[in-house]
Amino acid sequence: MTQSLADEKEVDLIVDSIVTFVKREIVPIEEQFRSVLDDPRSMYDERGWPVSDYKKAHRLARMAAADAGYYSLFAPVDLGGGGQGAVLTLHAWEAVYREFGPGRPLLDDVMGKWNRGPSGIIRGFSERLRRQVAPRLLSGEDIFCFGMSEPEAGSDARAMATRAERTDDGWKINGVKQWISDSPYADHILLFAVTDESARQTRQAGLSAFFLPMDTPGLAVSSVIKLFGEIGGIRGILTFDDVRVPEDALVGDLNDGLALGVEGVSLGRLYNAGRGVGMSRWALEKATEYAKARKTFGHAISDYQAIQFMLADSAMEIYAAWTMAMDCARRLDAGEKLAKQVAMVKAFSTDVTFNVMDRCIQIHGGMGLANETRIQAGWHQARISRIADGSAEIMRRNIARAVLAGNLGL
Repeated sequence: MTQSLADEKEVDLIVDSIVTFVKREIVPIEEQFRSVLDDPRSMYDERGWPVSDYKKAHRLARMAAADAGYYSLFAPVDLGGGGQGAVLTLHAWEAVYREFGPGRPLLDDVMGKWNRGPSGIIRGFSERLRRQVAPRLLSGEDIFCFGMSEPEAGSDARAMATRAERTDDGWKINGVKQWISDSPYADHILLFAVTDESARQTRQAGLSAFFLPMDTPGLAVSSVIKLFGEIGGIRGILTFDDVRVPEDALVGDLNDGLALGVEGVSLGRLYNAGRGVGMSRWALEKATEYAKARKTFGHAISDYQAIQFMLADSAMEIYAAWTMAMDCARRLDAGEKLAKQVAMVKAFSTDVTFNVMDRCIQIHGGMGLANETRIQAGWHQARISRIADGSAEIMRRNIARAVLAGNLGL
């Protein structure tokens, strides 16, 4: 069950309560761990891995959100979640990031995300996983990482080389995964592997998903990937050397794991849209205030047409991104199949976020580059989001294929 159109009038009340909760519960945790969360020299150890206090801060935030009922908002009702859908997903992430802005890592722990927390993915759990693992995901005690991408298989998931072979009592898995977010400190992994080579070659099926603990023998995080010159990272490269898992580690149907992955990635694209619009609105407000206050040559810079046009273009693009995303969310909750529209929303909204952040840096001049404004943190997040969960180019390819196949409608 997902958020219905009739329930949209309740969305504002829920969203307001989430924002109030963040102010009351999450911000104090941020302050408690400020020295770790704000300083990469304290955030990472000598290997470049997140330190224990970084992990502790996120865990405390998740569990506080779970106690308040927000962390499991998007998990299935029959597993103890709120069963909410796309409309609330979009509104909630937009509101949180509009209120608090970028560079606030604990914000992503307020609601369970598709790639690490309780979501519709756990519907495919076996009885053992539902009994042993699902409660810890719902409570925020544990998280998982989403193990799909590989060195030679990013957007083209069907090119993956990781293999799962049947054994007498389950499966044996060998391969390498790369760009796996949260893997250096996750408790479990949702791992995708080829289980039927002939079906994979037809590009119709042949991939399956497995859920296993990160301390399973043969599984190792071999290194972390460092971005933007950082001294550490939260994305890892994982190796699987004869990793053995039981039969009931399978999630969903055998050879149909790609459908599970696509469902998760689609949720991620709506999250990117909501977060992006929220950050963009936050940045535009900061830039507008600055433009009215900053004076050059005897005038506020807001008097200059060059600044006015950057503000106007940003406002227009934000409005277009939000309107597009809301139309898509409402129709998804109504049960429509909207692969083309979801791709449009992801590509357009992430491009808009990047453009707005770049303009707002320009409006601030040198101050826009300063850490204290946090606009540069938004620029970093926006740059990543144009690649993560499906690059802008892949989104456009998917849209073009739909159009060329005759899907010309809105």
